[in-house]
Amino acid sequence: MSHGSNIVYPSGPDAPHAFDIIPLKPRNGTLDARCPVCHGYGEWNTEIDLVSFRCKRAVCPRCLGAGWVETGSDPISLPAIELAPEGYPKWVTHCVPRDEVTEEDTAGGTLLAPDV
Repeated sequence: MSHGSNIVYPSGPDAPHAFDIIPLKPRNGTLDARCPVCHGYGEWNTEIDLVSFRCKRAVCPRCLGAGWVETGSDPISLPAIELAPEGYPKWVTHCVPRDEVTEEDTAGGTLLAPDV
């Protein structure tokens, strides 16, 4: 037997129902402020059934799902994929000092744009 449904498609983090049934991410102690894009949730609904609350979600590209961003001078760990000496790709983490951050670095990571 099928159930009734009322499916909505939020267009982004500012749309109605974008954060339904999504809890705020706790601050883990290494980042300073809630993400300006996802407002601390780290993700939002791209499709949600308002009857059964089944949903599909998108991870925030600004904070990479952490919900928090760095505003101070602490180094930030940015994930990347590099080719290992053995020839296969592997995940690595780069620590970037705050004073070396450019506008391009802030597009996909947990850093706020540098003050000019």
